[in-house]
Amino acid sequence: MSHGHHDHSHHHEHEPVEGSWVDPADDRPLSIARRQFLAGIGVAAGAFTLGARPPAATAAGTPAAVVNPWSGSQRWLAGDHHIHTQYSPDAQYEVATQVANARKYGLDWMVITDHGGVAHQKFSIDQVTPDIERARQANRDILVYQGLEWNIPGAEHATVFLPPGGNTVDILRAFEAGYDGGILSTPVDKGGKGLIARATSADGERYALEALEFLQRQVSSGRTEIALMFANHPARRGVDSPHELRGWRNTAPQVAVGMEGAPGHQAAGIPNSAGGAGDARGYYDKAPDQDSFPGYNPTAAENPYRTYGGFDWMTAKVGGLWDSLLAEGKPWWITSTSDSHQVFGDTFEPGTQDHNATGSRGTPIDTAKPQPYGDFWPGFYSATLVGAHTRSYVDVMRALQAGKVVAVHGRLIDGLDLRVRALTDGDRRGATTGGRTFVRRGTDVEVTIEATLAGGPNFHDVVPKLAKIDLIAGPVTGPAADLDALAAPATKVVKTFEVASSARRQVRFTHVFKGVDRPFYLRLRGSDGNRLTADGGPVMDVLGDADPWSDLWFYANPVFVDVV
Repeated sequence: MSHGHHDHSHHHEHEPVEGSWVDPADDRPLSIARRQFLAGIGVAAGAFTLGARPPAATAAGTPAAVVNPWSGSQRWLAGDHHIHTQYSPDAQYEVATQVANARKYGLDWMVITDHGGVAHQKFSIDQVTPDIERARQANRDILVYQGLEWNIPGAEHATVFLPPGGNTVDILRAFEAGYDGGILSTPVDKGGKGLIARATSADGERYALEALEFLQRQVSSGRTEIALMFANHPARRGVDSPHELRGWRNTAPQVAVGMEGAPGHQAAGIPNSAGGAGDARGYYDKAPDQDSFPGYNPTAAENPYRTYGGFDWMTAKVGGLWDSLLAEGKPWWITSTSDSHQVFGDTFEPGTQDHNATGSRGTPIDTAKPQPYGDFWPGFYSATLVGAHTRSYVDVMRALQAGKVVAVHGRLIDGLDLRVRALTDGDRRGATTGGRTFVRRGTDVEVTIEATLAGGPNFHDVVPKLAKIDLIAGPVTGPAADLDALAAPATKVVKTFEVASSARRQVRFTHVFKGVDRPFYLRLRGSDGNRLTADGGPVMDVLGDADPWSDLWFYANPVFVDVV
């Protein structure tokens, strides 16, 4: 179930080099050290159509082809799919400023996602489109997508974006006009279509499904090669119910592919005494309201409306909502973004232009005084790392669609090579992140993890130290009988690998699942070990006192193992 706007206040040109974190000709501070960032991660580039699950076996009874086969090497491209500009009513920066900073802090791709709504649809889209094109021309070593932060009818927000193309703007314009919750909930006659009472009320849910069907038709008709949707800050207000997540994925499996595992606004928990907003990390400071799913019940021990180590509760809880989707065998991926509106310590404040009347807040104003904002620049703290065929708009989106993604905070790792294979199948390569492999019943399945530790400082000028990696696994039990199921009780941390403090650049771990007799999935997370619960999980972030740099995590998307 999303509100129509944020309800908190946010107190040289070189030719691109494929696979690089930054341009090798670039000598900006930290760029040389970060040039090798993720060079060691091995996620293969096999194509994967989410709408078609491969058969469990061929006619001859042999295992089917592996999805996302392991290759031992991969081009990794860092990006951010959730970034705002002066064309949002609660943000302030020019497109050129956001792009320049994303490039400065090492991103290869980014998505401009200003808030949908009446003013944006009427005015902003015509202003932001040429700004984005100018930024592309001026910064040819970063991919700049045009998108939208969609007010999902009946739910929260989502990133929707397309690759550049002749129909891109027309599709986004029509999508927003017909299906944005902020527009549908206004008292305007929609030709008998009906109105939703509030953007987040349950009577809007059917419009969300219609919207995703619309996007999928744009792909199937050839008007665009691909379109993607990621649900943003899904647990923040408790209005993205489990059945809605399942409905989006089932309705448009090639479009609705995942959610923010870690929301933006990661600086919001920095205390006032340190010049911060003194709010909640991610601005996750909400409580249940009339549109919240009743199954999200805050207790003294657990609160779904808070972040845990900076990650959304749906992702951070082992055996929780994300795992309940994976236990169905559903490819549903997680990301990490900045949600950049107003940057911590920046001296600028919004311009004085009337956004409702013009679709823009105008040129930001320099106050010459650092402001206690809650965001970071794109790439400064959060990164969505994607293993793509090539450094191109469509290939990056294909890789996101296929789940070849690792979400990292604060440069906790520089590489993650994951391989899952059957030991009895000879030289079969097995699968890697986002993939699926097929093994015979009774087979031993080996998991190999190679992590490349940070080879230099992050943008907090500290070299982070990985303390441990958790291997999490659970059975795949098929579609849930209850569409509002939000738990996978059989999913557990099956092994924790401790990283020695003396470890240098590379650490390697293996684990063998013996005599596998049923399908399962596995996923990885890692931590700097600074703030852990008794069972080794992330601690719920404290409102007003959550230093993001002292509690770093990475999460990798799953691998599915089918038994034939």
